[in-house]
Amino acid sequence: MRITALRTALVQVPLPRPIPSARLLIRTAGCVLVWLETDAGLVGEGLCFSLNGRRLDVLHAMVRSFEPLLLDSDPLRPDGLAAAEAELMFFGHRGISAIGIAPIDMALWDIRAKAIGQHVSHLVGSPRSAVPAYSSGGLRLSATPDELQSEAAAVLARGFRALKMSLGKRDPAEDAARVRAVREAIGPDIALMADANQQLTVESTMRLGRMLEPYGLAWIEEPLPYRDHAGEAEIAAALTTPLASGETEYRDGMTEMLRLRSADILMPDLQRMGGPTGLLQVARAAQAQNVPVSLHLFSEMSLGLAASLPHAHVLEYMPWFRPLYREEIELDRDGCALVPDRPGWGFSFDPAAIARFTA
Repeated sequence: MRITALRTALVQVPLPRPIPSARLLIRTAGCVLVWLETDAGLVGEGLCFSLNGRRLDVLHAMVRSFEPLLLDSDPLRPDGLAAAEAELMFFGHRGISAIGIAPIDMALWDIRAKAIGQHVSHLVGSPRSAVPAYSSGGLRLSATPDELQSEAAAVLARGFRALKMSLGKRDPAEDAARVRAVREAIGPDIALMADANQQLTVESTMRLGRMLEPYGLAWIEEPLPYRDHAGEAEIAAALTTPLASGETEYRDGMTEMLRLRSADILMPDLQRMGGPTGLLQVARAAQAQNVPVSLHLFSEMSLGLAASLPHAHVLEYMPWFRPLYREEIELDRDGCALVPDRPGWGFSFDPAAIARFTA
C-alpha cells in the first residue's frame, strides 16, 4: 500500500460560546484538516488547529511541506514520518514543527487501524470499552455563583459525573466561594476539577489551594506559566490537592516535568506531542514513573488512546471539534465515554460541515 495524495482543507469552527481565557477571547478553532489517500482506497484523517485561526496559513504551509516525503511511502511503515521528523531537526520539535506534523501522524494511525479493520485503540494495547470523562470548556470566570450552579446542574443532566471549572479571581476568597457553590450544586460524589489557566504564582496557588481543600477537588490545573516546572514541583509537593499540568508543553518539556515531578497528573496534548506516536512515548514514560495522565483536547482521537493506557484515568470531553464529525461521543450511565467499534479513529469528518466552516 502506498500514499498517493495529501489533501488539506482550512475551516473555522465557532465555539459553542466565546471563551474569555487569561490572555484572549477565543471565538473559533481554526483547523487544518488532513486526508492521506492510498492506492488501496483507505484514507486517513487528522487535524491541527490554532485559536481563532491565528497564523493558520503558516500552520497550513508546514503541513503541506511534508507532502514530498509522504508520497509513495508505505503508511504501514514509519519511513515517511521518520523522514519528516528528521527534516525538523533544524527547526526543533516545538511550536509549528510539532503541531504541523501532528495531523500527518494522526492520519497514518487512522490508515493503519483501518487496514486491519479495527479501532485505533487495538493498535496500542488491550483497550477498555469506556473511559471516565469530564465536561470541559464551561463554568468560566465570567459566571456568577448562581450561574455556575445552574450550568453545573445542566452538565450533570447530560450524563457527566465529572466537570471542570475556572479559577483566577483576584481575591482568592471569591474563587473559594465559586468552588463552594459548584460543590453544593453537584454534591460530594461528582468529580470536580479547577483550571487556573496559568494566572497564579507559587504563593497565591499555595494560599488558594489550602482554602479549597474542604471541597475535595480532583485537581488544580496549570496554576503557573507553563514553563515554570520548578514552581509547579514546589506546589505539587506541598498541596494535598493533586496538581495537573502539561497541556501547553512539548515532548522535551514533558521529560523535564517528569524529572522534577512537576505534576501529579500529566496532561499531554495530541498536537503538541506531534501526534499519537509522540504522545504514547510520553504517556509510557509517565506510566513508568507511576504518574497518571489525562489527555488534552482532541476528544474524538484522545478517547481511543486513553482507552489503551491503564493510567489514563479520565478523558477531557471538549466539544470544540464535534461539529466537524459525522459521529458523536456517547456516554454510558456512569458518565464514561464509550469507545466506538468502528475502524480507525471511529470518527470521520462530515463533508457538509467542512463546506459550512470552510475558511
